[in-house]
Amino acid sequence: MKRRIIVGITGASGSIYAIKLVEELYKKEIDIYIVVSNDGLPVIEYETGKSIDEHLDRIKKSYNNYNIMERLDNGNLFEKIASGSFKMDDMVIVPCSMNTVANISVGISNTLLLRASQVILKEGKCLTLVPREMPYSTIMLENLTKLSKSGIAILPATPGFYGHPETIDDLVNFVVGKILDNLNIENEIFKRWN
Repeated sequence: MKRRIIVGITGASGSIYAIKLVEELYKKEIDIYIVVSNDGLPVIEYETGKSIDEHLDRIKKSYNNYNIMERLDNGNLFEKIASGSFKMDDMVIVPCSMNTVANISVGISNTLLLRASQVILKEGKCLTLVPREMPYSTIMLENLTKLSKSGIAILPATPGFYGHPETIDDLVNFVVGKILDNLNIENEIFKRWN
């Protein structure tokens, strides 16, 4: 069976990380299930000038893959990823708002994105959160610490500069490359230390 990964996108700034991650996963012929929060939809359009569907159409047209890239309705708790019987491998929420962090930390699952994160956790799969906030309040840090202690990977959207980035794409690729590393997916989209 092909690897299946959920990509959750919230209303935090940094939606370009999610778009790049989806593109890299699609190139690897991984089945991708995308769920965008209500706040995430306008943020994607504001930050990138295109809707999520325009980005997904461009990615599909750029690669001749036959894997699944499906955007699911965040308001529909009857979607397949809301159940542990639909086998998933991993979930990445990028960017991950502090509202989403707080909801996950107390087990709230009243949207598909939140429900899917709880399913991933209860099934013992890898959940990766990519928070994009600055500075962190004590409450935010406590929530992130609680989640980290329960096995959730916390990868702040913090690009490295040792590779001498020259473009915004270089900075984005560093963060996305580290997400792919965390998922044990081979990649060479950023310059590694050697």
